[in-house]
Amino acid sequence: MNIEEIRNYCLSKKGVSEDFPFDEETLVFKVQGKIFLLTNINNIEISVNLKCEPELAVELRERYESVQPGYHMNKKMWNTVKYNGEFSDKEFYNMIDHSYNEVVKGLTKKLRDALMEIPS
Repeated sequence: MNIEEIRNYCLSKKGVSEDFPFDEETLVFKVQGKIFLLTNINNIEISVNLKCEPELAVELRERYESVQPGYHMNKKMWNTVKYNGEFSDKEFYNMIDHSYNEVVKGLTKKLRDALMEIPS
C-alpha cells in the first residue's frame, strides 16, 4: 500500500475532492466539502486520520496497536491509523469506507441529495 493507492481509492468514491488546505504536506480528502481522510504525504510510514463511529473507534483501538485516537482531531470520532501490516488491505479499505460513510451520514439532506445526483 502506498499514498498513490490511497489517493486513487479515495478519488474513486462519489463526490470526493482532494486539497492541501492546511499546508503543502497534509493531503485532505473531502466528500461534498467535508473531510473524511487526512494524511501527511511526506511521512515514510503511511498514516491517515479517519472519522469513525465512536464505539467502533474504541473497538479498533483495542484490537490494533496501530490505531490510536486521532492526532489533532476530536479523539471521540477520529482515529489515526498507521498502515504497518497489522491488518489486511481489505480491513484498511473498510476503515476508509466507514469514514466516508460516516461523513455522508452527517451531511445535510441537500448535500446528500446532490451527492446522489453525481454520476458514478
